[in-house]
Amino acid sequence: MDFTNLRIFLDSLIEKSIPGVDMTVYIDHKPVFRHGAGMRDREKGLPIEGNETYFGYSVTKLFTCVCALTLFEKGEFLMTDPVGEYLEEFGDMLVKETDDKGNERVRPARRQMTVRDLFTMSAGLDYDLKTPEILQAVRDTNGEAPTREIVRAIAKRPLSFDPGERWQYSLCHDVLGALVEVISGMRFETYMKKTIFEPLGMKSSAMHITDHLRARMASQYENVNGDVRLIDKSALYVLGPKYDSGGAGLITTVDDYIRLADALASGGIGLTGERILSRQSIDLMRTNHLNDIQMKDFNWIQMRGYGYGLGVRTMVDRSQGSLSPVGEFGWGGAAGAYVLIDPERKLSAYFAEHMKNSLEPYVHPRLRNILYACLEA
Repeated sequence: MDFTNLRIFLDSLIEKSIPGVDMTVYIDHKPVFRHGAGMRDREKGLPIEGNETYFGYSVTKLFTCVCALTLFEKGEFLMTDPVGEYLEEFGDMLVKETDDKGNERVRPARRQMTVRDLFTMSAGLDYDLKTPEILQAVRDTNGEAPTREIVRAIAKRPLSFDPGERWQYSLCHDVLGALVEVISGMRFETYMKKTIFEPLGMKSSAMHITDHLRARMASQYENVNGDVRLIDKSALYVLGPKYDSGGAGLITTVDDYIRLADALASGGIGLTGERILSRQSIDLMRTNHLNDIQMKDFNWIQMRGYGYGLGVRTMVDRSQGSLSPVGEFGWGGAAGAYVLIDPERKLSAYFAEHMKNSLEPYVHPRLRNILYACLEA
């Protein structure tokens, strides 16, 4: 293994106006690569040190799906169960549609939303956290926004399509977090802590910012048409102190996140020796669950060659230009985070930056291909 080209590529990202980057690679519980470049605070000239905290944004979804799968393994639900059996507000959903003349109407959904629909982003939900119903729920709870109240507000909006009909990136995993909360009988944040953070020894991860985590947080930036601007250290997807966002609530470090990725790459067993998930559940997670119609919606540039499993991209067609094998899986985050997991090689990688509107279509596929080439060097 020679990671020279990966190190060179990470350094080159600073020249593309990404303020700072950090990446680690593990094989079979052992770190084989670590490199950081650029600044954790560009304005103060403070370099990346490797212990920074970041908003994970959508890489939270991997944690949420793992939490839910631990309940699935205990027989607490089936994938085919209607969501309304657990979250009654989803029992009788409406669908909004537009006719040939542009007239909008709502009608009853043709079938019930299932738990599988939540996992696979095919439930018909959207990603609008500023609906009148959600904003009213935040006001009614004095800004605390408990998870269950927000999810009830989500259910008040008509669906974009009938459950199972299409794929659409959405608040599905926020609702899945509420499902975990109801089935487990404990707050979602608490269940994640007991199920993942504590068994894997993740001491710098949480669902809500603390003074300690904020003090170590890398400055957050936003790319606006090439102009990279400093923004505040907040996550708009977290609506209040009691909203445990299953889709985007995680605060973590590179050294912490790799502990989950390494466990999933190693048959579900972590660095601590604790098992968090079975190999069979991991294989189910990285199976493509989209049909041909749904695959047409899963068309992001950086996802060429991938299908979508239970909350993750999963490689299905290497002919689109991938050096990773079929079955490699993971996800990304709004500020540039990227996780890659390959159970065949027991390989895992985690890349962090803290710039919203990141250069994801450029960075992530290149990171993947350079990494796999380095493994053979």
